[in-house]
Amino acid sequence: MAAGSLRKKSNKRSNLKQPHPSMASTSLTPFHYRKIYVFVMVLLVVCVLFLLSISSSMWIVFGSNALSHQIYSVQVVNEFPHDPTAFTQGLLYGGNDILFESTGLNGQSSVRKVALQTGKVEALHKMDYSYFGEGLTLLGDRLFQVTWLEKTGFIYDQNNLSKVEKFTHQMQDGWGLATDGEILFGSDGTSTLYHIDPRTFKVIQKRTVKYEDHEVYNLNELEYVNGEIWANVWQTDCIARISHEDGGVLGWILLPNLREGLGAAGNNNIDVLNGIAWDRDRNRIFVTGKLWPKLYEIKLQPVRKPLHGIIEQMCIRSPVHFVKP
Repeated sequence: MAAGSLRKKSNKRSNLKQPHPSMASTSLTPFHYRKIYVFVMVLLVVCVLFLLSISSSMWIVFGSNALSHQIYSVQVVNEFPHDPTAFTQGLLYGGNDILFESTGLNGQSSVRKVALQTGKVEALHKMDYSYFGEGLTLLGDRLFQVTWLEKTGFIYDQNNLSKVEKFTHQMQDGWGLATDGEILFGSDGTSTLYHIDPRTFKVIQKRTVKYEDHEVYNLNELEYVNGEIWANVWQTDCIARISHEDGGVLGWILLPNLREGLGAAGNNNIDVLNGIAWDRDRNRIFVTGKLWPKLYEIKLQPVRKPLHGIIEQMCIRSPVHFVKP
């Protein structure tokens, strides 16, 4: 009996030492603890990065220098010769280092084909004295041009600049013209961006161009650039980057250094910045101005320092109620 009792007690003690099968399967080894630690640390890092991205976005939207993320200065990549007698009103890139240009002033207005590298005018259509050439764009193989103080426009064959057709548009005046390959975009010196049917020349839509609470008046030469409308603002060194969908200003390009550089070099007859051309295939941007002896290829550089009130000071103008020179 004693021996049997001892065996029972011994078995009971040995049974206590053996973990239940379910307990053994859920026990954590040092390896498991390391895996949990690594997972928690990775999760913490992801959370921190997420919070930092949110705070950065909030700073961009609400920070004191928020607008600096939408403002660009320019770096000159290349300089090319430009006819200093050309009162540039419209400019576009036609491929193969060829530019098409519309010039203004009564008696001096023209449509011309220009070699980018040399600035040489390879073909020229001289306009009648009564017309003041303005915006120019290329749709298909035809050049479309509007004229100042008129609702008259002309279509030319891009190959020989022969006049193909005359048309009448519905804008208040003819200042700028651009295209996305399907419709025409027009400006008339107001804050209105027009969407125009290139077959009927009827206005499809109108958008008021606004920057914050300000209407952006004096929209001049236009260019379609990678889904945006870029517009020279007359009498400024500013280019507005505009959403053609709602007219909102997406950003600004400030170029006072170009005109100031020309002035410092003794070019006293230069007029305002005017003329934007985009090389879609190589993503090159070219700009020039009225009576400028140079055409520039530029690269945008974000302005990262606070520029409080700079846009209102440099780029926002009251609507004009007088004739444009």
